[in-house]
Amino acid sequence: MKKLTTALSLTAVLALGAQSATLDERVKALEEQNEVITEEVLASQSAGFTTIDTDQSYAGMGAAASKVYYSKSPLSIGGYGEMYYANPDNGDDFADVYRFVTYVGYRFSDNIILNTEIEYEHGGSADGNPGGKVVVEFMYLDFLWKDEINFRVGNLLVPMGIVNLRHEPVLFNTVQRPEVETVLLPSTWGENGVMAYGRFDSLSIDYSAGIVNALNLDSSRTQNADRKWIRSGRIGATNEGSWSPAFVARVDYTGINGLLAGVSGYYGGASNLKDDANAISGVNATIFDIHAIYDNGPFSAYGLYTQTSVDGDLGPSAAKKGSGYYVNLAYDVSELIGISQKLPIFVQYSNFNPVSETVDGLNEDAQQTESVIAGFNLFVHDQATLKFEYEKKEINNVSQNIFSTGFAFIF
Repeated sequence: MKKLTTALSLTAVLALGAQSATLDERVKALEEQNEVITEEVLASQSAGFTTIDTDQSYAGMGAAASKVYYSKSPLSIGGYGEMYYANPDNGDDFADVYRFVTYVGYRFSDNIILNTEIEYEHGGSADGNPGGKVVVEFMYLDFLWKDEINFRVGNLLVPMGIVNLRHEPVLFNTVQRPEVETVLLPSTWGENGVMAYGRFDSLSIDYSAGIVNALNLDSSRTQNADRKWIRSGRIGATNEGSWSPAFVARVDYTGINGLLAGVSGYYGGASNLKDDANAISGVNATIFDIHAIYDNGPFSAYGLYTQTSVDGDLGPSAAKKGSGYYVNLAYDVSELIGISQKLPIFVQYSNFNPVSETVDGLNEDAQQTESVIAGFNLFVHDQATLKFEYEKKEINNVSQNIFSTGFAFIF
């Protein structure tokens, strides 16, 4: 009888324990559900706006562009902006509302995601404002399958360099994007295409590979060896733009704490003209870069080397090659001077030539550029910074000094 009573008592205790554990689990589940519902209600009341985590990045993109992948609301709204003032010593000073960008994302399901970027440059398009424009920088659908492989289709960022994927202005120290990554790669570079991408955790490797619309380098800028011959080749979201396939791939290694190091490559036809009998056939362009980002504690660094070359003749005086590199070193002195806001002091060195080789071998030094920029950023918030810098720049032995300041933000 005593044994039976003991057994029954133990059974009752275990049952009560199980009930208690079940109750705790239910309470925890209800709390999590309440948190999700609260965020969704707040998001719906604010047209889809949710807060941003500046430490989150999806597939190498900036925090604001990654927002839709982490939002618990189906609709996500984010963006960034930058404005600056420049005072060159050999010209008039000026100010520019350089960019205001909106990201709008939507989760159709856990596996199908729409992400878009709409950019207003120099105040946007308007009469009397020839420099302004409004453009779709990217608009794609993601089909998420598993960590190792996912698929993307639409107008997408070409996965090359540092800035093209991470072009939000709080992610680079200089007032404007590094010039190496605007004239040689050229950021922001979005093209129609399809891509596969993923991550192998056991190897600490991220990759992407796909087919995108090729650059059109068969232009007067290339023929005249202009400084922007590569940048002007972007087709992007052009109305009924021509189509020619190019191949692009990228591999990044992140197995060392704070370090990302990788390579990118692009290969495709260089004469992508629509219904033009004068298009030159059999001419191809190759672009590659080696890049690295290190951010661990108060010290950070990033930089790359890139080269673009054309293996055919686009004109007797045409550009055939451009190459260059830059490195940016920074140290956050906020703890040293006792303030809570981040205050990275930086120096950036660039050496590049957009036209390092021409068909006829002439004027190959005309665009040789060397630049040293020193400055600092004052982060008034994790999502907003004030920027100050001084640049000493030399193009083909002609010097220019420029003071610049501006502000940048993401949301």
